[in-house]
Amino acid sequence: MPPSGVRAYPLATRRGEFAVLDIEPGGPPAGTALLVPGFTGSKEDFIALLEPIAAAGYRAVAVDGRGQYESTGDLARRSYGLGALAEDVLAQAESLSGAGSVTAPHLVGHSLGGLIARGAVLRSAAAGRVPFASLTLMASGAGRVAAGQRWRARALSFGLPLLGQRRLWGLLQPKADTSESWEFLRRRWLANSPAQLRHTGRTLRYEPDRVAALAATGLPVHVLSGERDAAWPVPELDLMAERLRARRTVIEGAEHSPNAERPAATAAALAAFWGSVSG
Repeated sequence: MPPSGVRAYPLATRRGEFAVLDIEPGGPPAGTALLVPGFTGSKEDFIALLEPIAAAGYRAVAVDGRGQYESTGDLARRSYGLGALAEDVLAQAESLSGAGSVTAPHLVGHSLGGLIARGAVLRSAAAGRVPFASLTLMASGAGRVAAGQRWRARALSFGLPLLGQRRLWGLLQPKADTSESWEFLRRRWLANSPAQLRHTGRTLRYEPDRVAALAATGLPVHVLSGERDAAWPVPELDLMAERLRARRTVIEGAEHSPNAERPAATAAALAAFWGSVSG
């Protein structure tokens, strides 16, 4: 069950329905945040952020992407290319902007979600209008992930069709665990579309550096990470922030998931950034 005050429902868009968790502040929102999760993740990765964001005066909407957990997927490879997933994010933003949002939403992408969110910004910029107030890249880098993570994504992509999700989960999580969190992670893993896992894993392995193109859009950007990160080394994130002339935040005591590891500090950093770019 979602926390008190958080609504779970399917968000209707021109590209279908997407499962979301949605929380609103007590008064009129200062803005809306659209939260895009990473590889093998879901909207629940942001669950600890939702109440602190609302307490800061913002509406927060965390989404399952196409084929992630509670959002319906399909078998077509083209559905999970970066362009298609970016178009899904644009459709989600359009629906939120038409549902009482005060301003264009602030876009937040975690890990793979950062690559998808960046794709949505670049896709809209090419069409002549960026429908976002800002972009936060959370533990998400300039291009493909580090070598060790590329091998992990490759092994998963090849292992899925050979072993199936259930057997592969047993190999990834061999230790028996009856905790509620373990059961949720298992349920989510089995609910993910195998096609989505395989093809988004390919994006992690091959996505090129698009920092210059993002900088050219002029959109305010925030690069946020933990103190350590195995997917994109922190010095690389520092350099990306310099190239973007972006706000840079390092969350002490966090690694690849500051949203879950240090949610209060992360929410405070997000709200400070949004406040600095709001008209």
